[in-house]
Amino acid sequence: MEEEAKLLILYASQTGNALDAAERLGREAERRGCPVTVLSMDDFDLSSLPNKKTVVFVVSTTGQGDAPDSMKMFWKKLLQRNLNQHWLEGVHYAVFGLGDSAYQKYNFVAKKLDKRISDLGATTIIERGLGDDQHPSGYEGALDPWMSSLWNMLYQKNPNFFPKGPDFVIPDMNLMDQPKIQIMYHDADKHLPQFVTSTDLKCIEMEIERARSMSPGKFSHDKNRPECFLDMIKNHPLTIAGSGKDVRHFEFEPVSSIIEYEVGDVLEILPGQNPAAIDAFIQHCNLNPETYITVHPRGAENHLLDSKVPIKLKTFVELTMDVASASPRRYFFEVMSYFASAQHEKEKLQYFASPEGRDDLYQYNQKEGRTVLEVLEDFPSVQMPFEWLVQLVPPLKTRAFSISSSQSAHPNQVHLTVSVVSWTTPFKRKRTGLCSAWLAGLDPKKRVNIPAWFHKGSLPPPQPSFPLILIGPGTGCAPFRGFVEERALQSKSGSTAPVLFFFGCRNEDNDFLYKDFWFSHTQNGGILSEDGGGGFYVAFSRDQPTKVYVQHKMREHSKRVWSLLNDGAAIYVAGSSIKMPTDVFSAFEEIISKESGVPREAAVRWLRALEKAVYEKTTTLVVKKTIETLEEVYCGILAQRLKVLNKSYKMNGSDHKNKPIMHFKMRHNSDPKSSYIGDVKLIVTNLDLCTGVVNLSSKTLQINYLKISLTNVMAHLTALSILYSNTKNIISFFNFKPKSTRMSFF
Repeated sequence: MEEEAKLLILYASQTGNALDAAERLGREAERRGCPVTVLSMDDFDLSSLPNKKTVVFVVSTTGQGDAPDSMKMFWKKLLQRNLNQHWLEGVHYAVFGLGDSAYQKYNFVAKKLDKRISDLGATTIIERGLGDDQHPSGYEGALDPWMSSLWNMLYQKNPNFFPKGPDFVIPDMNLMDQPKIQIMYHDADKHLPQFVTSTDLKCIEMEIERARSMSPGKFSHDKNRPECFLDMIKNHPLTIAGSGKDVRHFEFEPVSSIIEYEVGDVLEILPGQNPAAIDAFIQHCNLNPETYITVHPRGAENHLLDSKVPIKLKTFVELTMDVASASPRRYFFEVMSYFASAQHEKEKLQYFASPEGRDDLYQYNQKEGRTVLEVLEDFPSVQMPFEWLVQLVPPLKTRAFSISSSQSAHPNQVHLTVSVVSWTTPFKRKRTGLCSAWLAGLDPKKRVNIPAWFHKGSLPPPQPSFPLILIGPGTGCAPFRGFVEERALQSKSGSTAPVLFFFGCRNEDNDFLYKDFWFSHTQNGGILSEDGGGGFYVAFSRDQPTKVYVQHKMREHSKRVWSLLNDGAAIYVAGSSIKMPTDVFSAFEEIISKESGVPREAAVRWLRALEKAVYEKTTTLVVKKTIETLEEVYCGILAQRLKVLNKSYKMNGSDHKNKPIMHFKMRHNSDPKSSYIGDVKLIVTNLDLCTGVVNLSSKTLQINYLKISLTNVMAHLTALSILYSNTKNIISFFNFKPKSTRMSFF
């Protein structure tokens, strides 16, 4: 019984909300007398999951349905084929998801995790809970009642979880004695090597690495030490002053190293914080900015305590603690209440931390975007120990931006297109984004070393032979500027496929980003010219009484869209609007249905089938060519063809069942000189089942197609045209005629 009464909480968090929810679940369970272990999924050995009796999963959904980075390896292992439907028998579980119902794939990760765990034989304790950012209280609006039900269900399952009942709570002060980290203070004169106080670039790099490796904030290891330092050489406004938007074009050069990237890649930047805010925070908390510290997990062994090089307290705060941008979490207010000396402040903080005060806290804190410094200033009697502050202040995170340049066009430079984030709170308080506002305020004449990292983005660089359909309203055009620059250079040395670009903004006069650049490539046979098979079309949403968006322009030019799809175009969609990807998806459905003559439902089916090859981030969506989807689509098309062929043989009295009736080689494209991708062999077992065996790169994949409908044939072919540029070759190979009752093949 003792083993069964232990609770394991596994979380996957991208921004920290799921971590906060998981830790709160852990604290509430401990306060009821239940032993708890809280772990990130990337710190958990999945092979031990069948040995756990009771597990609670807390997962967030990012972007357009993506799992957090810390869950990706866990999920990949959970999908292994050798895990059968009995693997998790005896395990009881619950799932709580955090998402945003404004997105199409609301809490998609929690839903698919719930299904997978159940498919592997585990038993659910309680129906999954779904937190929604759109709720007046945020995700906690669903977490509080779900958590109460979870305790009751656990107690019914095994009273040993809560020896004194699910409603008995140990007095909070018993759990507030020690933070999770400890800080050691050092005498700089006696213990520090001379290089610690140096301003050399290499030493600054090491200083950043030391600070971030000591921070309790969960940074990936490769983000502790900067990959390079950049200097800003250009800060140019792209929008008109007073237009309501401030979009900037930034250009950077590396300080001391050579940079390498591809179009579609991402640049991550560690922003600087306002020095006045840092000083105000340190002063308010009665800290000595010049003292040197090391930060350790509480209970760390002595040899670990001695292994870290001390860092100045002020530098540690600057590099790791977001004191003047991010809002503190609910637990921050709870801990504050124990250190408030003024009774009215203590009561207010206790109310904010209680279930009854949840809605008021959300309005005061998240809705107003209050920072840690502002909250501390609102409760001046609170004097929190620095250990608690280091543990609870939100970590300073890097910000990621799509690169808007081609390195081929701008050697040893990198460009960004950044919208300076700003908004007004319900109480008319002006707020700005930390990183975008910091970059906008930099003067290129003053050399500021900017810590940066380059990463592969979700937009794979396209091959010159691939036609492109680009949809990028607003700053979504950023990566496509790099695409166009690169293809323009490629066109000077060889043939390239055309590019069709749909751009959108509010007004032609105010926020038409890179207007001259785009138009320069529409002239004289440029890659965006209609004469060359491409095109550039702009939707100005506010320049007429009826709003016009990119999807409207797509429908206006549906024949041109369909023509490029038939030529094997790759589709890229990027933009920050929540609704835009859905509206663009709908426009493609209409265009495919209209121009191909297939029912709308068929167009929807093959678009949905591409979801495995679609990567949707917070600001980007791209239909990416993947060999796994290619295998599936090939089998789908061939199985469709075989179904019709088999029906024809049946009508003619022939019997080719259980015989290999199709065996041929596939090429990369229609060029007879291109390399083979593998062999295809198809077998008919009966009228309702076609088995396709595909051998690609010595890898055999068998896919069964049950009761395939003939109406999907054109849909599969069109899907192939988006994934691979050989649709015409496939159609001609099959001698395909959609309305013919008889078909032949070579």
